[in-house]
Amino acid sequence: MTATSDMGTPDLGVQPTPLALLLLGQRSDSDSERGTACPGELPAASDPTLVARARTAKDALGDKVFVLGHHYQRDEVIQFADVTGDSFKLAREAAARPEASYVVFCGVHFMAESADILTGNHQQVVLPDLAAGCSMADMATAEQVAEAWDVLTDAGIAGGRGSGASGNRGGRGSGASGNPVTVPVSYMNSSAAIKAFTGRHGGTICTSSNAEVAMRWALDQGDAGGKGEKVLFLPDQHLGRNTAVLQLGLSLDDCVVYDPRRPNGGLTVDQLRAATVILWKGHCSVHGRFTAQTVTEVRERVPGVTVLVHPECKHEVVTAADLVGSTEFIIKTIEAAPSGSAWAIGTELNLVSRLAKAHPDKTIVFLDKTVCFCSTMNRIDLPHLVWALESLVDGRVVNRIDVDNDTAHYAKVALDQMLALPGI
Repeated sequence: MTATSDMGTPDLGVQPTPLALLLLGQRSDSDSERGTACPGELPAASDPTLVARARTAKDALGDKVFVLGHHYQRDEVIQFADVTGDSFKLAREAAARPEASYVVFCGVHFMAESADILTGNHQQVVLPDLAAGCSMADMATAEQVAEAWDVLTDAGIAGGRGSGASGNRGGRGSGASGNPVTVPVSYMNSSAAIKAFTGRHGGTICTSSNAEVAMRWALDQGDAGGKGEKVLFLPDQHLGRNTAVLQLGLSLDDCVVYDPRRPNGGLTVDQLRAATVILWKGHCSVHGRFTAQTVTEVRERVPGVTVLVHPECKHEVVTAADLVGSTEFIIKTIEAAPSGSAWAIGTELNLVSRLAKAHPDKTIVFLDKTVCFCSTMNRIDLPHLVWALESLVDGRVVNRIDVDNDTAHYAKVALDQMLALPGI
């Protein structure tokens, strides 16, 4: 059975940190409150009528609005979602609702961008708080990636693929002196600009569920002489490393980390040429906090526990865990688990808490001892959602996410390549 606190909520074995208290509204930090100043009046978080106001506005909009809720959203927001899921599932769900004039995306910025790319021109995507970004996605800017591509080109391992204007996506030419060509594989958790870069250079997007298939495809794009390809994996080094080593059978030595803050990525030409997978130095601020020690401690704390973690976790955590998988895999695994089983889950706390509430017959704890919400995801709160919905009722589209046509085109090229992968 899942333990509960005195207030009746699941006890996940965590303690609040100062940052968590700030996110939960129990502290304030004026320097961190970007995005809360909205045109018009934002309802007070203490307004007891917020739930009723959100329901009234959503009912008034009817089929004109489609609300998407990412798994990491707060319960107060997720209750108004028409569909819940991971980022790509939600974007595809939005594209499958052409009758909805407005798509309100309760997630983060790159997710809303993907929804705008995949939906029709008659649809408008709204992000309730523009400050809801993604620290991982922000670790790879278009300028940094373009500079990195120049470094790879100078090293003779890039530059031989279709480059947008020519539309030569099918070209498989090798780099200088017959060296293998680098194929970009970008995680869904990236900006539209990075997805467009990937599309322009003959690469593909991947999710945490299909990263293995995407990387195998990329490595199989050899030239006529049979030379193997390299992968530039953006922007999460941990998902790229875990996929390369645990699923593709490569070694840690086959991977190098490109640091955009250092000259030439902090790598020599020989290191770049010797590597099979070039990992971008990016990470998820939530999953990156777990350590092998937290796995050891939870095993000591919870007898018979099964440790289940997301592949965005560090390699040392993934190898110490019992099971590794995407958000959807985590949810399905817990749903199928036998009554009385014990689980420690290494992913965002809102989801872990929701799973614990939904499965009181199982012991479900958070992998870490301290509270760790996704700080940017949690910026989408009930006041912002009410403001966005009521503005739509009044005929005002606020916080619209609008990806320019050129970026959207090449980002969709990369997304379509993912959908064309074997087994997808």
